[in-house]
Amino acid sequence: MRRSLILTVAAAVSMVLLAMLVPMAVLLRGYALEDRLSRAALEVQATETVVSGQDEGAVATYLETINEDDDVQTTVLYPPDDLHPDGEAVGPSPGEDRDVVQARLTGQARVRDVDGGAEILVPVSLGPSSAGPESTPVIRVEVRAPGFESDIVRAWLVLLLLGVVLLAGALALSDRLGRSFVQPIRRLASYAGALGDRRRPDPVPPSGPPEVRELTTAMNRLVGRIESLLERERAGVADVSHRLRTPMTALRLRIDGLADADDRTRLSADLDELQATVDHIVREARRSEREGVVPLVDAVSVVAERVRFWAPLAEDQDRGFDVRVEQAGPVFVPASEQDLQALVDVLLDNVFTHTPEDADVTVTLMPRDGGGLRVTVDDGGPGFPQDVDVAGRGESGAGSTGLGLSIVDKTATESGGGLSWGASPAGGARVVVDLGPAAR
Repeated sequence: MRRSLILTVAAAVSMVLLAMLVPMAVLLRGYALEDRLSRAALEVQATETVVSGQDEGAVATYLETINEDDDVQTTVLYPPDDLHPDGEAVGPSPGEDRDVVQARLTGQARVRDVDGGAEILVPVSLGPSSAGPESTPVIRVEVRAPGFESDIVRAWLVLLLLGVVLLAGALALSDRLGRSFVQPIRRLASYAGALGDRRRPDPVPPSGPPEVRELTTAMNRLVGRIESLLERERAGVADVSHRLRTPMTALRLRIDGLADADDRTRLSADLDELQATVDHIVREARRSEREGVVPLVDAVSVVAERVRFWAPLAEDQDRGFDVRVEQAGPVFVPASEQDLQALVDVLLDNVFTHTPEDADVTVTLMPRDGGGLRVTVDDGGPGFPQDVDVAGRGESGAGSTGLGLSIVDKTATESGGGLSWGASPAGGARVVVDLGPAAR
């Protein structure tokens, strides 16, 4: 937005400056030519006095004096006579043309445009001694148009400098104006991005244009409302958990008092499952409070530590157990520590449950193309059943509920990755879990 505003102002101001400065430059050149014509008219009056009262020698001397300026050149053209049948010229530009003859015969001065400037033609009356109009000398003053060697160039440079200053001032003003728009929006965006952290950031004070202030106020009100609803939900879940514990404790006491051992075992298992379900609901309700709206964890350290947790069981079964960590530094992924631990537990529990005790297990952690972490579990067991979606709910093919790999698939997919499976190099099963990278 800020850059677009600056570019728009630059384009608009540039067009306005071009529309103003180009005509002004042309007018300055025209004014400079008019100024030279005015000075030339004054010189013509002085030259008329010299020509009408002096001989040709005095006229030549006078013209040498005033023709030192190359911008204005004066020549006196005398008519033809017995000594000079083609006429005589005193000055730097001899030669007559039709306009000169017309000015001599009519006695009228004229100004005409020529290549490179203008000319002034003024016939000079010699008084009563003149035999007629055909004997009248004509003063021709050549006025050259201003060029790059004149003061007009300095005037153009001043105009150009003025345009640059105006453009720079407009850009500075647009930048300041754009900053007043952009900075409040950036603060609001940073505040919105920090809402997923474990600690709620301080509300952003409304600032900037009225629309941005209204948006900031609405955002603060919405966040406050969401926090209030979440807190109410947590309190409600905690209250339900607290209320359920008393009747569950009473049920456990009654179950313990049953005479039939099978009934006690069955009902105790059901009660344990109910207790675990309630605890799970409470933990899930409080997860956003512990981890923030968007969880973030170092997958390398969590997964590697949880894999090594299974090493003693592999040692007890005399099973080959190899952990390969090919990632030197931490890799943060958008998943919780509990979800990653559960993911590892599901993968290794499947291996330990459905493969012989002498089947080797290899767990490899390596960086994933595009960011994130790839976790590969290879075993030397019988492999996966044919034509069975092992990640589908209720489709294990081995007599279980099939929920295990579906949980793994959900965790991987929600992190921005995915789950795949196939055959391992040892002929058993291979499960590949891709965990997506943390949002930048």
